[in-house]
This record gives sequence, structure tokens and C-alpha cells, in this order.
Amino acid sequence: MARRTIPALLLLFGGSGLLTAESTPRESLLVLSKTDRVLSIVDPVSLKVLARMPSGPDPHEVVASTDGRMAFISNYGGGAYNTLTPVDLVAQKSLPAVDLGPLRGPHGLMFAAGKVWFTAEAAKVVGRYDPAAQKVDWILGTGQNRTHMIYVLEDGKRTITSNIGSASMTIIDRTSVAPRAGAPPREDWEETVIPVGRGAEGFDVTTPDAKELWAGNALDGTISILDLTAKKVTQTLNANVASANRLKITPDGKLAFVSGVRMADVAVFDVASRKEVKRIPIGRGAAGIQMQADGARVFVACTPDDYVVVIDLKKLEVVGKIDAGKQPDGMEWAVRR
Repeated sequence: MARRTIPALLLLFGGSGLLTAESTPRESLLVLSKTDRVLSIVDPVSLKVLARMPSGPDPHEVVASTDGRMAFISNYGGGAYNTLTPVDLVAQKSLPAVDLGPLRGPHGLMFAAGKVWFTAEAAKVVGRYDPAAQKVDWILGTGQNRTHMIYVLEDGKRTITSNIGSASMTIIDRTSVAPRAGAPPREDWEETVIPVGRGAEGFDVTTPDAKELWAGNALDGTISILDLTAKKVTQTLNANVASANRLKITPDGKLAFVSGVRMADVAVFDVASRKEVKRIPIGRGAAGIQMQADGARVFVACTPDDYVVVIDLKKLEVVGKIDAGKQPDGMEWAVRR
């Protein structure tokens, strides 16, 4: 009996992919599988999965710490769940979930100023989790419907969210309030809500200047371009990107990539000219987009087809595929320092 049980257990856990095989490289691609409920660590050279760890229920987005040693996963469930799942990328081990209490529907994630910033869609808020103190140390309501994706400047002084149901973007700036006599100055936040196209979800900020924002509007098939200094829409592109749900700008700020859940191609736009450059066939649709840190490649999660495509940025062609589980979605580029 024992002789049959041990191999059976090895086959069971080996098949689930939860056993680690190789150490995490200094640079790695992190890929979430929504159906398998795992986070995969992918070697960017061989494009092979090195390890898989449990992600918690309905994983949608993943973010890595600045030092590349930790990852944090949002367990979304459309508001059914209220947890973040931490993962030790060096030990390749999932850690106990972070209970967010009433902050249900965590989705968008970003790591900045040593903390994890997140949206909680069902609670209509953005929040901040301090891994060192192991607690949520800041919450701010947006008053908008389906606050979904988030972008935070490195110093934590500006936060931007997309609000799908309200067709808006929210810019949140940290300010200080003049103290009363004898009291220390206190922190305050100024929110600016900017109407954009219907179904605004995926967006990105130009680098390295952070002066402009591009947002894909899924229901209108347009792209809204915002001046982040003036805090207003300066142009709306008739981009033909219906169902768009992610938009990412290359590290050099020159190209914008747009994916959609029902788009058979990834649409590529020149940021300076605002013109479409190319449509790259990828399958039946896509979700997550992640840029390689050195700007050489783009990774696109083709959720309906159960693979991630690798796009060469010079050729603007698909040059490889990664099998990282069923329904891949959120991805992150992790660099250990």
C-alpha cells in the first residue's frame, strides 16, 4: 500500500505544479493563472516555468516588491473576496493571506514607497498595505463605481485610478494642511475626477516624465489621453479597441500596446504621433500586458487560449509562447536587488 501511495502523491503534487524545481533567477516573469489559482515564476531566457505557488482564490493582479523578493496577489472575485496573498519569491512559498476586512474586491496593485497600494472595487476605495508593519495604514474613498486599476508614483505623492463604471479617472495628490498654532502639519489628499470614455479600465503613464496618461475605453473603443499637469483630457483617439482592458506603454515611452478580451490582435500605437503602428495577431483575446525591464520584449496573457505570447519590440512580432496555466492574466516583472 505504501509503495503505491508515495508515487501517487508525487504524481498528484507534480501534476499540480506546486513543487519547486529550480531557484528563482535574478530577473523573472511572474504569471497568474486564474483557473489553476497559481502564480508561476518564469525564466525569461528559456521561457520555462520554474516554480508554481498557490495564489489564493480568483487571482487577477500581481505586483513585486522593489527588491524583487516578495510578490503580492489580489484575490478579486468581483467583490466576493477581501484578501491579498503574499508570496516569498526567493523561498518560492505562499504566505498567509492578508485579510482586508471590509475592503472587498481588491484588484489593481502597485508597489511604491515600500508599500503595496491597491484598489478595493466593491468598497469604492484605494488602500495601502505596509508589509513591515503587516497592516493597512491608509484608506481613501473615490466615490466612483468599479475603481479598478491603479498607478502610484515612486514617492507615493500621486495615485491614479481608473473607474470602469463611472467612466472616469481619479488623480489623488498628497498635500499638507497648515497646522494650528503649536500643532504639527498634517497630511491631506486632493482628488480630481476626470470624465473619460465608457468602460475605461487599462491605462498607463508615459515614462520617464509622467506627464501624460493613456486610457483604453472598452465600451467606446477609444483611447483617452490626459495631460497630468493640467489634469484634463487633451485628445480622444478613435482607436477601434472595443473590449480593451489593458494598456501599457513601453519603457522608452514611444509605443502603447492595447489588449482586449475579444481582440484577436494587440494594437500598437506611436505615442508621439498618436497613430496606429501595427496590429499583432495573438489569438482569440487577451488581458494582462507586461513589459520587459530593458524594453526588449512585451508579454501578453492570452486568457482564452491558455498561453502567454512573447513579442519582440524591434520586430513587433510574436517570437514565442509560454504555458503558464489556464486563463493567464496578471503579470509582473520581478528583479531581485
